Amino acid sequence: MSWTVAVEQAAKSLGLETIAIERSGGLLRVTVDWPWIAGQAERFVSAEDCERLTRQLQFLLEVEQVDYARLEVSSPGIDRPLRHEQDFLRFEGEVVDVTLKAPIGSAGQAALGIEVGATRRKFRGRCVRGATGWVLECQEPPIGTPALRGKQKLRVAHYALGFDMAEVKEAHLAPLVNFKGRQRVGESTTDAQVE
Repeated sequence: MSWTVAVEQAAKSLGLETIAIERSGGLLRVTVDWPWIAGQAERFVSAEDCERLTRQLQFLLEVEQVDYARLEVSSPGIDRPLRHEQDFLRFEGEVVDVTLKAPIGSAGQAALGIEVGATRRKFRGRCVRGATGWVLECQEPPIGTPALRGKQKLRVAHYALGFDMAEVKEAHLAPLVNFKGRQRVGESTTDAQVE
């Protein structure tokens, strides 16, 4: 049994799901989350969960003779990767960043009905389930829109990009943080003024 499988089993023994195991130089980073079960309340990884797993992994990695300088156990964070269909189901309706394996091409560009580069592979939008796969509901300024200044409203183009899991190179939750506090009643993020 490889040490990575042993790490996954150690996390599973505590009820956690391994999202990623990364090794960079002397750093060994293990990212974990609580498994998602539809219909149940969302559960988040705490510092205590990471600490328990860290203690367990320190002994395990010594037994497996894995050489590392520093061990980091953490939650996935606000830009959590989406790797499986289950992840897309869990975060349906959230804003995600999707990178396709291949550019949309001229046929895909025409199908969107707005001016989007045919060589484009990266998109951001609200992810919803479609009839034959997933749909990314995108809102963005049209190509060539100059940067807005002052109190001007942001003009956006709306389009839907359909895709299935086989077309996705990588996807993750969009790290959207509002540092200005609460929004006014009835104001959406796309209606907000650009400053």
